Amino acid sequence: MTQIQITDSHCHLDFPELSDELDEVLARAARAGVTRMVTICTRLCNEPAVRALAEAHAPVFYAAGTHPMSVADEPMATLDELLSLAKHPKFVGIGETGLDYHYTSESAEAQQESLRTHIAAARETGLPLIIHSRDADEDMARILREEHANGAYSCVMHCFSSGADLARAALDLGFYLSMSGIAAFPRSQELRDIFAAAPVDRILLETDAPYLAPPPHRGKRNEPAYTVHTGQKGAEVFGLDWAEFAAQTQANFDRLFAKAAAYQAAA
Repeated sequence: MTQIQITDSHCHLDFPELSDELDEVLARAARAGVTRMVTICTRLCNEPAVRALAEAHAPVFYAAGTHPMSVADEPMATLDELLSLAKHPKFVGIGETGLDYHYTSESAEAQQESLRTHIAAARETGLPLIIHSRDADEDMARILREEHANGAYSCVMHCFSSGADLARAALDLGFYLSMSGIAAFPRSQELRDIFAAAPVDRILLETDAPYLAPPPHRGKRNEPAYTVHTGQKGAEVFGLDWAEFAAQTQANFDRLFAKAAAYQAAA
């Protein structure tokens, strides 16, 4: 019987919770059918280490940007800097970037400037923008629309847990929503309803590991192998069997992260 294959489209393999036992983490992912992972660099000063992870492990791709919660502490990313990083064959996305007014609202203006720079890089490279949005739905929808009017780009709303209005705004622009372990939490029915109203060809799976482990591992360290638990809940949400939903999310990832799909096909 062929194993069902899926992709963890967003994790943080360089964080010590995972990097300290990376070989075991990757082995468990492989056994679970997680054949690809995109590990996300959240501070550009760490990009060389994250790049090295992708270079060392065939299933691992990477993206880089300045996380909105780090904008106040990091040098502002420049367009040239992001364009240069994007030349690497395993660099497959821009970010994560975005807006976080929950913990870091005092840097809102700088976050917005950083976000627009990352959007420009996504537009110029053709790589998908990876968005983190928390407690900033109105500004996020406005900026995404304004920038899209200036020139199209592709985007995934990573770990989507915002409101229905932002989901609709993103979907209307042709963007994707990514399901994390939050979507599998028992009290997340409202969020599951938002996903259920979205086109199934616009859904990705992720862990955001080491955070947000889905049941039955909730409260413990997350890892890419656990993408399966979120995916199985997603299949329920869309009324599909697990194999069909997994295949759909694989096709969705290949379409959005076309550089990763092309690299894998050529390998």
